[in-house]
Amino acid sequence: MTETIDIIDHLLGIKPGSRGDTLRNRRPITKENAQRSWLALFSPKDDSQVSLTERFAIATFVAALHGEWKIAEFYAGKLSKTETGATLLPLVKAAADTIKASGPYGHYPSGPLSQEDVTGPTLHLSDVERKALPPRLAAALEHAHLLVLHPRDAEPAHLQKLLSAGWSATGVVTLSQLVSFLAFQIRVVAGLKVLAA
Repeated sequence: MTETIDIIDHLLGIKPGSRGDTLRNRRPITKENAQRSWLALFSPKDDSQVSLTERFAIATFVAALHGEWKIAEFYAGKLSKTETGATLLPLVKAAADTIKASGPYGHYPSGPLSQEDVTGPTLHLSDVERKALPPRLAAALEHAHLLVLHPRDAEPAHLQKLLSAGWSATGVVTLSQLVSFLAFQIRVVAGLKVLAA
């Protein structure tokens, strides 16, 4: 796939002139901005703060957490083509498999919203997994799980774990942007599938 192909069209298998193509072209600015976001995150001019391997590993993991296997496989294919991706891919998939859940979970501060608290599993990689994964990636996967399935439980101590694992402040922002963009991309793909059916 070349960078000139629209990523959402690619993930949906949208062909020119199809119903999906017509739907997407009704919002040309949204379509263009979604593609620009994808290129900025997955074909960056500077990947010194977050490597391409880390980006595709996190994307594979996040798509799997959402239960979007086709999208996860797309990013897994990209991951496997990076320098160490083929080695990391089974570890990333295994981490996602150990924590299958539906979420979101979490707890609100004490008050009227507390009745909506939901307890759910939290990803804590085993010592074996931690030894197999690079420390930065291990921390990133745990943080991505928090953002996807425990968003209201996030607190400053979680950011400190990333910094302690070697993430820069810029890298942490990029990691958060990756996770939020994937959530957006997954929802757009799901919505267009329904509309195009």
